[in-house]
Amino acid sequence: QVQLEESGGRLVQAGSSLRLSCEASGGTGRLYDMAWFRQAPGKEREFVAAYAWTGGSIVYADSLKGRFTISRPHAQNALYLQMHSLRPEDTAVYYCALGQPASMGKARDYDYWGQGTQVTVSS
Repeated sequence: QVQLEESGGRLVQAGSSLRLSCEASGGTGRLYDMAWFRQAPGKEREFVAAYAWTGGSIVYADSLKGRFTISRPHAQNALYLQMHSLRPEDTAVYYCALGQPASMGKARDYDYWGQGTQVTVSS
């Protein structure tokens, strides 16, 4: 059973940078695709970025390209999200996901989820 644990979320001011981490344990996490999603209060879970195990391809939500960077060190069961120029609208719970999705941007295609880490951006 794969377990995911996110960390790094906190309260920051607009314009700040923040790095989120996700550690996978308990299974062959390195053989799966991993992704970040986020969910703001009252909104649906939103795709942020994904990193494919096979080929190392990366996909970003169009609205976040240029500000967010996903990374996944090859030898580690870990996933990172570097966020720059944070805005109040980036406030959300950020979730790490793992699976073999048919579509990397669809939450329902992922099998395992972490509990989330809260990012709050003040104006």
